[in-house]
Amino acid sequence: ICFASGVAGIDAIMKGLDPGDKIVASDDLYGGTFRLFNHVFARYGFEFEYVDMTRLDEVEAALDGDVRLVWLETPSNPMMRIIDLEAVADMARTRNIQTAVDNTFATPYLQQPLSLGIDLVLHSTTKYLGGHSDVIGGVVCTNSDEWAEKLRFQIKSTGAVPGPMDCFLTLRGTKTLHVRMQRHCENAIRMAEYLSGHSKVAAVYFPGLSSHPGHDLARRQMRDFGGMISFTLRSGDVADVSRVLSATRVFSLAESLGGVESLIEHPSTMTHASMTAEQRERAGISDGLIRLSVGIEDYADLEDDLDQALEKAS
Repeated sequence: ICFASGVAGIDAIMKGLDPGDKIVASDDLYGGTFRLFNHVFARYGFEFEYVDMTRLDEVEAALDGDVRLVWLETPSNPMMRIIDLEAVADMARTRNIQTAVDNTFATPYLQQPLSLGIDLVLHSTTKYLGGHSDVIGGVVCTNSDEWAEKLRFQIKSTGAVPGPMDCFLTLRGTKTLHVRMQRHCENAIRMAEYLSGHSKVAAVYFPGLSSHPGHDLARRQMRDFGGMISFTLRSGDVADVSRVLSATRVFSLAESLGGVESLIEHPSTMTHASMTAEQRERAGISDGLIRLSVGIEDYADLEDDLDQALEKAS
């Protein structure tokens, strides 16, 4: 079911529930989703509980209450955590709880949550599916006839549909998705390995690294590891972050992701600024964290650009 944006897709899913329903969500979510949950839907009586879904015992404890929906991302934004989709789906199904996954980072090419038992899968088609940073859209996929009818009803009632040109651009993007994702993944693993050995980098968050705690799980449920990387500067200083962000020439400073061009951003002051400092700390988002959307440019150009930018850090 296609929508005018990813947010419109989230909105349609939430409107398929009843006010007062409880939603258990992973505590490391895209900032826009967090903002929508806490500053829009909470006002209409929805209750949200955030847990670390990499810890299945925490998920199980949270589901013992009166829960209607489980919402998660894997890999998560921006900490690149990996959640066991099949295990969460099994836990939820035995309790008659619905599950929804934002699969934007992974794309359908790298991960198919419906085949692992998830009920609803959201993609922001603005990102990898469109692939060229020239369209806004969203899509929700489901195997449930009941949910499909609910979502179509929302489109009929609210009109949150993409225009013909938006649909054309998204379909054009899907024709090269597999080729682009292969290049995104190739560039990203090389970039992650380079950053892991850099003297000014304290930590790298990328599931393709064997040191990542979710590496083995990602290998099981994903075809490859994607093009998104987060890393922390060793100094942890916001001024240093600003110097790095201002110095890149190939990486553009922007909040989006998934296009053919490489982007760099600062979650604390950009994508996740709507979270409180305490909420960011719980999710592991420090002031020294930088997120990369690794594009399909020549890898040497990307490494050279980031290398000269990191030299600006103290």
